[in-house]
Amino acid sequence: VHPNVSQGCQGGCATCSDYNGCLSCKPRLFFVLERIGMKQIGVCLSSCPSGYYGTRYPDINKCAKCKADCDTCFTRNFCTKCKSGFYLYSGKCLEKCPDGLEANNHTMECTSIVHCEASEWSPWSPCTKKGKTCGFKRGNEVRVREIVQHPSARGNPCPATSESRKCIVQRKRCQKEGKGKKNREEKRKKSSKEESKETKQENKGRAARRQNREQRENKNKMQPKKRKAPNKEPNTAPSDAAH
Repeated sequence: VHPNVSQGCQGGCATCSDYNGCLSCKPRLFFVLERIGMKQIGVCLSSCPSGYYGTRYPDINKCAKCKADCDTCFTRNFCTKCKSGFYLYSGKCLEKCPDGLEANNHTMECTSIVHCEASEWSPWSPCTKKGKTCGFKRGNEVRVREIVQHPSARGNPCPATSESRKCIVQRKRCQKEGKGKKNREEKRKKSSKEESKETKQENKGRAARRQNREQRENKNKMQPKKRKAPNKEPNTAPSDAAH
């Protein structure tokens, strides 16, 4: 054994040095050099730290550094997260996104431009003026639509969500709220009263006629019956011819 190689290694090292740390790692572990001041120390880790990507070889597994503009990477040429000031696009870190894409400052990625989308217009509302639908000839009617897709930073802005236009209606008088129903109720009550009044008058008339009839009948009962006068025989005086 080389005099610089220690036998009692710790921390996953297969071989190590008192001065340089790990020289080789146990199976499945990754060897990486960490800088401490002016010196580099070898360590063995189960996965590569941020800014490194792992490569497996038959004799050793190593952690290699990502590109300078890349924070984390899958391989040297495929970045998964960029450092500040760069935007990720197809595994690369760019200072400016390509044409047709825009920089997303939240995810630090180049994403597709999203334009605003609106729904279809609703039907036109009834013609109104000052919130009323009667008592005027010229008013306004409106229609609305909803935003179904909001735009991204560089996307086309959203259009208006409401429209208004002049309208003409047949002039008619306004009825107070509940007046129609009230009128119907009043008519019904009035009709009932009139019917009740007529019924009372009819009953009163029948009662009066019945009373008059009874009075006449009682009067007739109290008066004595008149005797019929005897029939007078015709005159039988002899005529002038007889004398």
